[in-house]
Amino acid sequence: MKKITLAVSTLAALCAATASAQNLTGAGATFPAPIYQKWFSDYKAAHSAVQINYQAIGSGGGIKQLTDGTVDFGASDMPMTEKQVADVKVKPLHFPTVLGGVVLTYNVPGVETGLQLSGDVVAGIFMGTIKKWDDPKIKADNKKAALPNKDIVVVHRSDSSGTSFVFTDYLSAVSPEWKSKVGASTAVQWPTGLGQKGSDGVAGMVKQTPNSIGYVELLFAVQNKMAFADLKNAAGKYVKASFESVTAAAAASKGLDKDLKGSIVNAPGAKSYPLSTYTWLLIPSKIEDAGKKAAITGFLKWALTDGQKLAQGLSYAPLPAGVAKLALAQIAEIK
Repeated sequence: MKKITLAVSTLAALCAATASAQNLTGAGATFPAPIYQKWFSDYKAAHSAVQINYQAIGSGGGIKQLTDGTVDFGASDMPMTEKQVADVKVKPLHFPTVLGGVVLTYNVPGVETGLQLSGDVVAGIFMGTIKKWDDPKIKADNKKAALPNKDIVVVHRSDSSGTSFVFTDYLSAVSPEWKSKVGASTAVQWPTGLGQKGSDGVAGMVKQTPNSIGYVELLFAVQNKMAFADLKNAAGKYVKASFESVTAAAAASKGLDKDLKGSIVNAPGAKSYPLSTYTWLLIPSKIEDAGKKAAITGFLKWALTDGQKLAQGLSYAPLPAGVAKLALAQIAEIK
């Protein structure tokens, strides 16, 4: 009888465990994909009943799938617009997760390191008005570099991308011409260049194409051992993308709005890296499934506390303490 009772109890426990198991699906930004994959893996190791599957398809794709209701959450490097929010059946909340830098990675034979670029030069290159590597404007930023008399091969994203938004947001901040003629968005009409899908596509094209330049997340350049330029910031200093310079940009910026959205490109301060950004998880403000709600809120609490300790090891910066506190408080708004 005891054996029968034990068997029944074991079966009941297994059924309860199966019932409590939760599979969550998300999609969106490639920018934070490396740390999200690390987070989801580590969280499952500590919470075996929660499986989080994530597709890095670009911020635009993540917003679309969230709008279509085909995922449990989205992810974006660009805060959703009021219209985009209105198009979603259940209003999404923006949860900042980490900070990172977008870098100008390049492949210029003879200039393996040390390239410096000012904002107006970067805008000129991507506008197509600066066409040669030995252009006087580039030479003015790099007086000692042996810049070749070669055409610049511009590489940009072809898909709807939060990284593109961050980059074009920066160009709009440093170049009135770019702001008026092209603007900032996840997808723009590029004046020049070759389009590649995903950050891995841009990184791959730059790596195999001499005299090319493109923009990718800092981690992609680090992982692929690619050179990237120091950028001139709002204080007139050339700064390399790093944990410290991205953190400095967040500290020097005006901060996020009440909905935890905002831009920190071209932040003031001598130590600020000008192409820095927050990235966000887009979480429905109402989740009908109690199990999924518990899984998502539990993960958010972990990501905004213990998960932050993993950021620097993957070339991201953790959230400022004040921002993390506000994000933790916002979890209570998920009903």
